[in-house]
Amino acid sequence: MRKLINYINKHVLGDGLRLHSATVLTKILAGFLTTKFIAIYIGAEGMALIGNMRSFLSAIQSFTTLGMYKGVVKYVGKFKNDIDNLSKIISTSYYLGFGTCIVIGLMCYYNATAINNLVFTEDYNFSYIIKIMALALPFYALNLFSFAIMNGFSKFRNLMVFNIIGQVMGLCVTLLLIWQDNIDGALIAVVISPSLIFLITIVGILNRRSLMDLIKVSSIDFGMLKKLSPYAIMAIVSGIILPLITLGIRNYIIAEEGMKDAGLWEAMNRISVYYMMFINSLMTLYFLPRFSEIDNIKEFRNEVFDFYKTVVPVFGLGLFAVFLLKPFIIALFLTDEFVKVEALFGWQLLGDFVKILSVVIAYHFLAKKMFLHFIITEVFLVIMLYISSVYLIDLYGVKGANIGHFVSYMLYFIIILLIFGGSIFGVFPDEDQKELLG
Repeated sequence: MRKLINYINKHVLGDGLRLHSATVLTKILAGFLTTKFIAIYIGAEGMALIGNMRSFLSAIQSFTTLGMYKGVVKYVGKFKNDIDNLSKIISTSYYLGFGTCIVIGLMCYYNATAINNLVFTEDYNFSYIIKIMALALPFYALNLFSFAIMNGFSKFRNLMVFNIIGQVMGLCVTLLLIWQDNIDGALIAVVISPSLIFLITIVGILNRRSLMDLIKVSSIDFGMLKKLSPYAIMAIVSGIILPLITLGIRNYIIAEEGMKDAGLWEAMNRISVYYMMFINSLMTLYFLPRFSEIDNIKEFRNEVFDFYKTVVPVFGLGLFAVFLLKPFIIALFLTDEFVKVEALFGWQLLGDFVKILSVVIAYHFLAKKMFLHFIITEVFLVIMLYISSVYLIDLYGVKGANIGHFVSYMLYFIIILLIFGGSIFGVFPDEDQKELLG
């Protein structure tokens, strides 16, 4: 634990760490207030519909931006002192991503009814929500690429300030719309909130006018696509397939158990997202950059064991506390209508615990660009998530989806151990022997 704290103190500025913490806390507070308003004004059925819209929007956003965010961040950082290549990476990602976004937006706009039937079923008519989403997509894409550029230039302070302002702005708009229009207002808020922050981000971009001069059609270089494509494939696999699988599971619950039970499952997922933000922030701050630095098996194994010895017990105790406090959590975050969510906590918490055990090792795929391993294991995970959830829902009702969450991540953990078993549990005859990873 001391090594982890020393690393963060050394590599993350004090102000930056405080701003990062403020960003996470703002997201949690915004999520809490939004969930509470949904529970009070809309109820469990509305929670399920909003969950479907969120899942579909997440998949569309990943597809429209071609999943290039991390690749753009990496190569903007690499070429920030090379004007020619910097112009190529910015121009290529901007025009390709924005062009794709326009095409997808038009397709969604003119096929709104068909998408509505897919996301909400024919019993609901929210086609106009899909059209609003289509019109908002270009602003989301512009915002994401602006963030990627600032991230590549290490403008972390600006990024976090914009994030905080955007979260507060989105929260105010969301609460106002829910209060005025209930489910319609909530769905409108879901599709426009991610784009609103562009109103703030554009200020930061315009203040760097030199960047605007780098975006030129003549600088489009399809050779840059080869550099970005591995990142795009990885992001699209995780950013599109998982939300669509989640949408499929929720729709299966709606068909077999009813809309209210689907809303209970969605409420449990929301609570899980909030407490997982803390551990995910730690992963982003420490383990992903740390694994990128490691070039030998012994260090990799030591980092994993240090995580298991220091962070995992604390995380486990935190999950146990969440389990004990579940009646209070439901009363605080939700309403009496959601009291049956208590029965879902146990399996969800177990699944999240195993998820963290596996994800900390799987981060090595990202750190060392092990793209094929990443894609195969991600596809395996989502397939098992859907199959196990559907099978167990038939046996145990909505709780089966949470059991499926645990089962799928347990199988995923086993696969990860099979891949990295030698690195983690292997015996090194020579203490000084080093073997390159990846």
